[in-house]
Amino acid sequence: MNSDINVQTIMARYSEFVCASDKIDSELYTKYEVKRGLRDISGKGVLAGLTEISAIIGFVVENEDLIPCEGKLFYRGYNINDLVNGFIDENRFGFEEICYLLVFGHLPSAEQCNQFRLVLSSCMELPEDFVRGTILKTPSCDMMNSLATSILTLYTYDEAADDISIPNVIRQCLQLIARFPGLMVYAYQAYAYYYKKQSLVIHPPLPELSCAENILHMLRPDSFYTPLEASVLDLAMVLHAEHGGGNNSTFTNHVVTSSGTDTYSAVAASLASLKGPKHGGASIKVSQMFADLKRNVKNWDDEDELCRYIERLVDKEAFDKAGLVYGIGHAVYSLSDPRAVILKEWVEKLAKEKGKEDEFKLYDAVERLAPEIIAEKRKMYKGVSANIDFYSGFMYSMLNLPEELFTPLFAASRLAGWSAHRMEELVNGGKIIRPAYKSVMPYKKYLPLSERIYSDT
Repeated sequence: MNSDINVQTIMARYSEFVCASDKIDSELYTKYEVKRGLRDISGKGVLAGLTEISAIIGFVVENEDLIPCEGKLFYRGYNINDLVNGFIDENRFGFEEICYLLVFGHLPSAEQCNQFRLVLSSCMELPEDFVRGTILKTPSCDMMNSLATSILTLYTYDEAADDISIPNVIRQCLQLIARFPGLMVYAYQAYAYYYKKQSLVIHPPLPELSCAENILHMLRPDSFYTPLEASVLDLAMVLHAEHGGGNNSTFTNHVVTSSGTDTYSAVAASLASLKGPKHGGASIKVSQMFADLKRNVKNWDDEDELCRYIERLVDKEAFDKAGLVYGIGHAVYSLSDPRAVILKEWVEKLAKEKGKEDEFKLYDAVERLAPEIIAEKRKMYKGVSANIDFYSGFMYSMLNLPEELFTPLFAASRLAGWSAHRMEELVNGGKIIRPAYKSVMPYKKYLPLSERIYSDT
């Protein structure tokens, strides 16, 4: 482009064109009863599909009225509380068992569980020179973009990459579930080495370790972790593994899968969705919000001072001035998020091990006070409560996990649910998902170039 042209000025002018031509009168959405975000005015999601993978319950119906209730979550028909209590009571890790349940639809026997762990262990190894040639050669300051690059690159190593038969897709999904922790940790190691000038330490995964243990083993230079640390991370992965077909990244997976594309592209699309701060980045926002709170609230035990800060958050006067108390509220849950209730108990145990009891009490106080303040200041169709992101960032920080890995850890967990939903779409699909968009543009008369009068100056 000519050096005399001010590109930045031109782009700013072009952006005005885009904003002017793409802005739609908000009243038209009401006129045509458009369900923006695929949700009605009360926030209830528009029915876009059926699933047998999980169920989320945040209300009950009585006399055609929606009555908020304590939140419940079911994986393949099993209450999440029963699943968690099952493996915790038997003092074992649960994520691999939950992957089996989500993908194959039933709880494994002891023999099936052991065999499944062996299958995942055999799939952990990355192609020869992949770490050096792909991950270390092209480090990125954004882990989610790095992971998407790695996933799409793995396509080129798969001789049956485009085969969407169920046996082949199962093989691909299990390989990705097993390989993802390594891809995630190595992407961070490359970033830390090139961008933070830290020492580069690469540990290979160990087949005898669980997924959660391997993450801590590969990430930490000395590979040391306590049993409680591994158990809490495993629990967090179980609670993040699946959450219905309507969340943005899983719905993205359904949409992309319905086009008939390959597994690697479907997973990369889900990663792109999860990267968004409105979806997978919430735990980071919670951590950043609490860092701001600690700088501005002198006495953590003074609830009046805490309330004033929360009010400033809601009034768009504090932190990022978005008017949000991050980690409070959910699209479906109202009175409680069962994942947050379960995780909170274990976060408290970890806080005691790490000497962070005062900080845990601060989180507990904000969890209790924020819904009351939000209810006073906002018109609400349902109650709000802490969601899983409220405590997960605090938990990750106590595990000394870098903030850059908060969302990738979400992805490593949710890959189990994405895999199950991809296969459900392939088995029951056939039609490409294509919602309707109504055109509201005015029709115009074409003018020859010589008759168009407009100045960019």
